[in-house]
Amino acid sequence: MVIRLSEETGIKKIYSVFFKQDFPPDLILVLVWLTASIAAIYLSFPNETPVRVVLVIPVILVIPGYCLLTALFPKNGDIDLITRMVLSIGLSIVIVPLIGLGLNFTPWGIRLDPIVISLTIFTLVTVIVSHYQRAILPSEERFRMPFSEIAGALRKEFPTKGGKKVDQILNVVLALAILITIITAIYVMTVPREGETFTEFFILGENRTAASYPAKIIQGQDYSMYVGVGNHEYRDVNYTIETWMLLTEFDNVTNSSRILTMDPNDRLSVTLAHDETAIIPYNLSVKKSGYNRVEFLLFKDTVYGPELTGSDRINASYRELHLGVTVQ
Repeated sequence: MVIRLSEETGIKKIYSVFFKQDFPPDLILVLVWLTASIAAIYLSFPNETPVRVVLVIPVILVIPGYCLLTALFPKNGDIDLITRMVLSIGLSIVIVPLIGLGLNFTPWGIRLDPIVISLTIFTLVTVIVSHYQRAILPSEERFRMPFSEIAGALRKEFPTKGGKKVDQILNVVLALAILITIITAIYVMTVPREGETFTEFFILGENRTAASYPAKIIQGQDYSMYVGVGNHEYRDVNYTIETWMLLTEFDNVTNSSRILTMDPNDRLSVTLAHDETAIIPYNLSVKKSGYNRVEFLLFKDTVYGPELTGSDRINASYRELHLGVTVQ
C-alpha cells in the first residue's frame, strides 16, 4: 500500500511539473534557437548565408553548457549571472568534443548528422531535467534569466567605479576570453582550413557491398555492379571512368604481370562537387572471351587519347582498380 502511494505521488509530481507549471522562458528560447539552427543546417537558403553561422555558434559554444548548468544549479542564488555565462561557454567547449570523441567509437563516426542528433538529444534531456529541477523548488527560489534586466545585471558584475581593482581586472579578462573564444569559433566555421585533397574510388558488388564480385563471366551476359567516386578535392571535379578488358600473364623473371591484350570496354563521366559522393549502377558486359582481368581507371579532369595504351595508360590514371575474372 505504501509503495502504491509513493508511485502515485511520483506520478502526480511529474504530471504537475510538466503539465501544470509554466515552462521557463530561457528554456523556451533554447528550444526555439535549437530548432532554428537545425533548419539553418539542412535548409538550402540559410545554409548558404551567414545566418547559419550566427545560429549554430551558440548551439556549440553556449547552449550545451548552459542547459547542464541550469540542471545542476536550478536555484536563483546558486551562482551569479556572469559566472553562469562564463561556465556555460567553458562547459560547452568540453561537452561538444566529448560527444565527438564518443561518436568516434561508434559505427556512425564524427559526421554532421550524428553530431546534430547527439547535440539535440543532449540539449533536450538537459532541458527536461532543468525544467523538473526548477519546478520542484518554491517559486521564489527558482533561477530566472533576467532578460529585461540583463544589461543592468552585467553592469553590476562589471562595475566601472568602486569595488576592488583586482575584481575589475578579472572581470575584464573573463569578458575578453569570452569574446576571443566567440571570434575564434566564427573564424573557424567561416574560414575552414583546407585539409588533404583526395578522391575515393571503389567498386561494389550487386548488393552494394564489398563482396559478390563476378569471378566467372559468360560472354554477352550483364553483371550488375556499382562504381563509387567521392570528391574530397575542395573544388568541383570532372571525373571519367573507363573499363578495359585485359589478358595478362605473370612473368617469373620480373616477378610482375605483363599485359598481352588491352581492349576498351566502356566509359562514363560524372561531375561532383566537394564532399559529394556518387555510387553509379554499372552493368559489366563482355563481348568476347580470352580475358582474365577487368581494369577500372579513374581520370580527373584530363582524359588521354587512344594512343596511350597498356601499362602507360594505367599509370597515367588518377586511380586504378581491377578484378580478376574468367571469361567463358
